[in-house]
Amino acid sequence: MSKPGAVELPVLTTSDTAAPCCPPLTERPLTAEEAERTAAMFKALGDPVRLRLFSLVASHAGGEACVCDISDVGVSQPTVSHHLKKLREAGLLTSERRGTWVYYKVAPSVVAAMSAMLDPR
Repeated sequence: MSKPGAVELPVLTTSDTAAPCCPPLTERPLTAEEAERTAAMFKALGDPVRLRLFSLVASHAGGEACVCDISDVGVSQPTVSHHLKKLREAGLLTSERRGTWVYYKVAPSVVAAMSAMLDPR
């Protein structure tokens, strides 16, 4: 169940392969729904701390990072948690609690999907 006011975003993938949320920008204009969904992802990445956290998770060995490994980004732990929550709400990260730690992964195919949307082919 979602929290009140949380943005529900459609799943970005249909399988293990990239399934862009939207067509490449050069293919056709985005619909209002596609633009809203895409803007939420880019807005989440528009904050330098969030972008750094996303990069830390994406580049971590095995594609997964414990919050204990990525918390040193120059802000307090509650602020890190807030930013990670925003990245999850935007559909960019998934998380799993294991004991006392939370592990984060980039949502399946999200980087490929965003890249495909920006590809000028």
